[in-house]
Amino acid sequence: MAQPGPDAPDAEPAPKRGRFRWVKWVAGIALLALLTGEAIYLWPRLHESWKSLSEIHWGWLSACIAAQAVSLSGFGALQRQLLQAGGVRVSQRKSVAVIYASTAMSVTLPAGQVFSTAFTYRETRRWGASPIVASWQLAISGVIAASGLALIGLAGAIAVGGSVSPFTLIISIGGMVALIYAGQYASTHPDSLERAVGWVVGKYNRIRKQRLDVGMDRVREVIDQIESVKLGVRDGGLSIVWAVLHRGGDVACLAFACYAIGADPTLAGLLITFAIGKAVGTVPFAPGGLVYVDATLIATLTSAAALPASQAVAAAFVYRGVSFILVALVGWIVFLFLFRRHQHEDVDFAAELERPIR
Repeated sequence: MAQPGPDAPDAEPAPKRGRFRWVKWVAGIALLALLTGEAIYLWPRLHESWKSLSEIHWGWLSACIAAQAVSLSGFGALQRQLLQAGGVRVSQRKSVAVIYASTAMSVTLPAGQVFSTAFTYRETRRWGASPIVASWQLAISGVIAASGLALIGLAGAIAVGGSVSPFTLIISIGGMVALIYAGQYASTHPDSLERAVGWVVGKYNRIRKQRLDVGMDRVREVIDQIESVKLGVRDGGLSIVWAVLHRGGDVACLAFACYAIGADPTLAGLLITFAIGKAVGTVPFAPGGLVYVDATLIATLTSAAALPASQAVAAAFVYRGVSFILVALVGWIVFLFLFRRHQHEDVDFAAELERPIR
């Protein structure tokens, strides 16, 4: 074998260890400390919690599972209604299947929201939705769901006797209505939208010292796609109904989880617990909000819903077992049977999520 000459380049240096490798250790130690603290706090109550679980009421547990299925079906119907407004026809079965699979990704994968959004976008494009309609559906359904969560929190605050600012209530309800109206106006008045956007594009091109109409072809293409969205009063009303069913089913799932272990929570406490738990779950510290969402549910069920600590632990275990573990299992089974085969096809759909509008 030939030996390298004196002028041969030196061997590549070994890759340096990451400068922030210590962050992993700090995060691991913090997670271990959190788990240890939670175990110390819950240990005296685990015996009573286990007793509550061993005496579980199977009828209420079945109702809990059914309520979660209704919740996901409601979100599937919301997705289907919004796509229908954009001229895309899809069956409820297909829409719900995507909801289950995307939810499984969201709650089990690191950065699950990213994978979930990309998967939903790709499937809606496969059904025939244009890039604008697919993105619009994702945005509007997310805003409607977030607005519903805010209203549940406000309802809990009102029920418990807290003061709620009328301004906050107007923002929560008015924002959702205004968004639906804005979408309806944009689809029915494309000329006004084109003039407004054209004015902005012209000013931008003037600053860049380019022709004033540069980019207007792309703008007209996007407006043509927006014009295809016909979100009328009926579609808007039904979207709100399905959103209420989605959130209402999830709240009922939490309530039935409490009843299943023999607890009797207050309505105001349930609403507040649900709203806080879902809000905390949006922070992407761990897949599905593992540990910190559970701790939040236990703490709020105890303080706001007037449950003993042992019952709060058992109720949180049942609710998370249904809404997190069971839904994830069903979702991945749906994904493997219905969607796995074509995940490597149509990669252009996924690329469109990162493609800027020019």
